[in-house]
Amino acid sequence: AGSDIPVLINAWGSYRRVEMALGCEEGATNLAGLEGLAERIGKLIKPEPPPTLLAKLQMLPELLELAKIPPKKVKSGLCQEVVRTGPEVDLTRLPLLRCWPMDGDYAALGYPAGINDRIAGLGSGPDWERDHRGRYITLGGIHTIHADDEGNPAPASRNIGMYRVQLLGRRHAAMHWHMHHDGARHWRSWKARGKAMPVAIALGGESVLPYAATAPMPPGISELLLAGFLNRGAIPLVRCKTVPIDVPANSEIVIEGYVDHRAGLIGWDPKEIAKSLDRPNAEEQGSGDRFGLGEGAVFEGPFGDHTGFYSLPDRYPLLEVTAITHRKNPVYPTTIVGLPPQEDYFLGKATERLFLPLLRTIVPDIIDYDLPMFGAFHNAAFLKIRK
Repeated sequence: AGSDIPVLINAWGSYRRVEMALGCEEGATNLAGLEGLAERIGKLIKPEPPPTLLAKLQMLPELLELAKIPPKKVKSGLCQEVVRTGPEVDLTRLPLLRCWPMDGDYAALGYPAGINDRIAGLGSGPDWERDHRGRYITLGGIHTIHADDEGNPAPASRNIGMYRVQLLGRRHAAMHWHMHHDGARHWRSWKARGKAMPVAIALGGESVLPYAATAPMPPGISELLLAGFLNRGAIPLVRCKTVPIDVPANSEIVIEGYVDHRAGLIGWDPKEIAKSLDRPNAEEQGSGDRFGLGEGAVFEGPFGDHTGFYSLPDRYPLLEVTAITHRKNPVYPTTIVGLPPQEDYFLGKATERLFLPLLRTIVPDIIDYDLPMFGAFHNAAFLKIRK
């Protein structure tokens, strides 16, 4: 299976490319790379009182610029030049990648290949296995809001996360996130209300957005504010066509839909499969769920991860897609996940540099730190401290 949409990959594959995307390339801007951008952040976090009137006046441009960083609503966007809803929705038109040979291959790990077959509309059969099994969205910004903000035209809980999304059918996917992620926290709030959670996956847009989606922002501070700061101007947002979510208007592609609230919480024990195979066939009892996954849940994975190993399959909620919108001639941004150095390594190193000023405000004794490549950029750290 092929796609006529071109793919952009490795855009974050070096320090220089990261600096270009974040607008701090040394020599091309007034900032000296990531270190210069970190210095700018440090001055905002812990500003020094201006000693003279002239110094106060010199601060005005920076303060005026900060006033422009919150996102702004617009009536239309390039991301909605083409709108596909209903039977026109087809995720297989997008050039989603299978990065590792066993991605999505449950049977290769000893699990039944038909574990998700009880759900209508999911892909199956030899042709699907050959052409679409194990394909993932890996560089999408997942836009969600807390259920308490339902109906709020400017929700304070706006969040962008970057979580992998596995293709399961033309209109279905598995939404993967960890329990501590804001997206999962938002989903639990909708689950508590007994409602499916609206979600939008935005691909492309302003070059700062993929980094902002990965940044470890403090609770209550939107990644859109960080994106506006890095962009030196507000990110324009447009309302989605089928879900009450605002997305970056300049995105290349937007996938809209609802995440099923009926799924069980993450952390289901795959050993239950073995037990279920010994039970009387649940299909004969009318449930169709032989493996104890529960309503609204699907088996997601395996997935070749940034540690150089496969993440094992587990239970995650089902995403039903209601619309796909895009530019007239979109470009599909993606990344291959694997053992460093891959693009996520350089994104992690950007966080290392840019969040150093924030760490120093929390732990003043920290002078510097390094997240080494062999630690997969977050499993090991070297710190230099004042003794």
